Amino acid sequence: MENTLLQKGTTAPDFELHATPDQKLKLSDLRGKNVILAFYPADWSPVCGDQMALYNEMLKIFKKQNAEMIGISVDSKWCHMAFSQDRKMHFPLLADFEPKGAVSRAYGAYNEKEGQCKRALFVIDENGIIQWSYLSPDSINPGADGILDALEEISNAKK
Repeated sequence: MENTLLQKGTTAPDFELHATPDQKLKLSDLRGKNVILAFYPADWSPVCGDQMALYNEMLKIFKKQNAEMIGISVDSKWCHMAFSQDRKMHFPLLADFEPKGAVSRAYGAYNEKEGQCKRALFVIDENGIIQWSYLSPDSINPGADGILDALEEISNAKK
């Protein structure tokens, strides 16, 4: 039974995951900011590397929209650290490692068959409500257009 991706209007489930081997990040600590969650299958896979590199390049644009970028996969905190240093990432990669996939399951973004995250995107507003979600095939980089549109919609709604 595949779980369904959480949809717009749903309160984003809170979580606390390792961002580095000795630091954790809690979603609720980011209240007051828009949050982009990018679940992805694996650190060193080519499509994931391209996708995370794209988001890394777009951080300034995301920040202008008061948005924080977060990547999440079931890789360990040590694997994330190596990948992040290798690719010079400037946003946290969180380890949904133990219990494996618990956070991605809560968001409907866990692939039971493969034992890894699906390639899923969420834009969460300042109040912790999901404003946009998207499931992409594992082999396709979803890019950033949907994220930018969702952030623009949030900013227009406040005007």
